[in-house]
Amino acid sequence: MSSRYLVTGATGFVGGHVAEAFVKRGWPVSTIARPSSDTKLLEALGVTIHRGDLTDARVIASAIADVDAVVHCAAKVGDWGPVSDYRAVNVDGLRNLLDACKGQALSRFIHVSTLGVYAARHHYGTDESVPLPAKHADGYSQSKVEAEQLALRYYKDFGVPVVVLRPGFVYGPRDRTVLPRLIESLRAGTMRYPGAKGRRALNTIFIGNLVQAIFLSLENDRAVGQIYNLTDGEFVSKRRFVEYVADAMGLPRPTRAPPLWLARFLTWWVEGWAKWRGATQAPLFTKARLKFLGFNLDFSIEKARRELGYNPRTSFDDGMYETMAYYKKQAHDPATV
Repeated sequence: MSSRYLVTGATGFVGGHVAEAFVKRGWPVSTIARPSSDTKLLEALGVTIHRGDLTDARVIASAIADVDAVVHCAAKVGDWGPVSDYRAVNVDGLRNLLDACKGQALSRFIHVSTLGVYAARHHYGTDESVPLPAKHADGYSQSKVEAEQLALRYYKDFGVPVVVLRPGFVYGPRDRTVLPRLIESLRAGTMRYPGAKGRRALNTIFIGNLVQAIFLSLENDRAVGQIYNLTDGEFVSKRRFVEYVADAMGLPRPTRAPPLWLARFLTWWVEGWAKWRGATQAPLFTKARLKFLGFNLDFSIEKARRELGYNPRTSFDDGMYETMAYYKKQAHDPATV
């Protein structure tokens, strides 16, 4: 087992939980953080912080010099904006990090990707053998496909011991993007189920289960050069997820469920109009949100079960109980970390 670890994106949701898990195990961990980032939690945990970002080769070289494994969680996320903005972080930043890893005696380079790299369509047990589309409609998904391809190229060409993990929708305490936005949509009454009245699958994964998969990938030499889909391993409908959030926060359950064809048309029209006028904020309907709420998102995790021994420790109900306890506490005390 490696003795020192670099976790990128540790000021964010996923990276922060990964860094915290390392600390709880008593394993030295460091990160790269911009001077403007909030690092109070990391400082309290005793994480070593290299000030800078993934565009600074000198900072990266310093951060890489004393580590045995890298867990790359840093990414620009979102469902709006030019693909060039996403590439600058998700592809170019990754390339800078991989360049610094060439020739280093690393035991592992864990690249945290996403199930969003698959085509925007219904999925029923889709596994890692399914090819990815050459082009996505949103910048985030497009850049994550390109990032995966880049990471695997460095494995093949330079021997960087890359493992690609594709988690689904990650939920848990301290998420500052998706769940807060969903809660606001429920509060405003704008939440809709496009198609099938919310009965289609959502590809959920509790943050604790993702952390578990990361540690399994670090421990298993068979994982090098491989790609793994990751979810909670149980069927969770969109309605079940949304209603759990609504009930926990004391908000009305959404009831409107426009047909998928209508949602597609509205998304095409609204998103096109927003792009035409150069909107910097995402409109109410985007293709990324339609994929999240409208399509059946069921992916096979059998490869991860078989090769990594991945058996999600936390059930959806237990994960959501912990998650919503955090948000209910935050609603009463906004200073909650």
